[in-house]
Formats: sequence, structure tokens, C-alpha cells
Amino acid sequence: MSNENEIVLDKGKQDRSKVRVERKEGEPTPAFKGASWAALLVGVTAYLIGLFNADMQLNEKGYYFAVLVFGLYAAISLQKAVRDKDEGIPVTSIYYGISWFALIVSISLMAIGLYNAGSIVLSEKGFYGMSYVLSLFAAITVQKNIRDTQRAKERD
Repeated sequence: MSNENEIVLDKGKQDRSKVRVERKEGEPTPAFKGASWAALLVGVTAYLIGLFNADMQLNEKGYYFAVLVFGLYAAISLQKAVRDKDEGIPVTSIYYGISWFALIVSISLMAIGLYNAGSIVLSEKGFYGMSYVLSLFAAITVQKNIRDTQRAKERD
């Protein structure tokens, strides 16, 4: 009788065993990919919801939206240029310089805009600043994950 119970218990353990998915060398883990996308979605969504609910004029909202889009593009462009350069892929110095300049300008525009925004309370300024930085960092990470995944697939 105890042998039958042991067999049933062993069978139950086998059914619950995890299926291991093989990752290619250099490919990010699914958890890291998911966390990166989640951070990007949380950062951008929080920023946009805050902007939608903000008590400011439409031209002000447009300014902060444009700074977000510009910053996301500049961060991704710079990350790609830096990585290309590191991997020996030709990058012109003008593109590399413009990428750095664009990121610095976008961050400066955000900082100057928040510093001079008299209609926004300090806690909201912190909220916009943090969600902006989270969005930029997450966009860089998502782009890196996409590139690493693509490179791992190309190696096969």
C-alpha cells in the first residue's frame, strides 16, 4: 500500500516540474525583458496620466509631452551609437556628438521647464522628474534587450 502512495506522490512531483526554456548565449532573461518593458510602461503611463490631469494650459502640456518624446528618442539613439562604437560598427562622430547633444538638451529642457514652472507644486515637479528619468532609463534597457535578443538569434 505504501508503494502505491509513493508512486502517486512521485507522479505529482513530476507533473509540477518546471519546463526549462533554453536561452541563447547573450540573450536577456524573460524576467529582465519583462521588468524593462514594465518600467517603460509604468514611467510613460504615469507621466502621461499626470500630464493629462495637470492643471496647466494646453501649450504647457504640449511642451512636457514633446520633451518626453524627444528624451526617449535621444536616449535610445545615444545608446545605439555608444554600443555600435563599442562593437566596432562605424558611427560618424557627428552622429555620436548629436546623440549626446540631444540627450543633454532634452534633460536640460525638462529641468529648466520644471524649475521655472510656477503653477506646479514641488511634489508634482518631483513626480514628473522621476517618471521622466524612469522612462529614459527603461527605454534604453528595452532597446538593449531587443538588440541582445536579435544578436543571439543571429548567432544560430
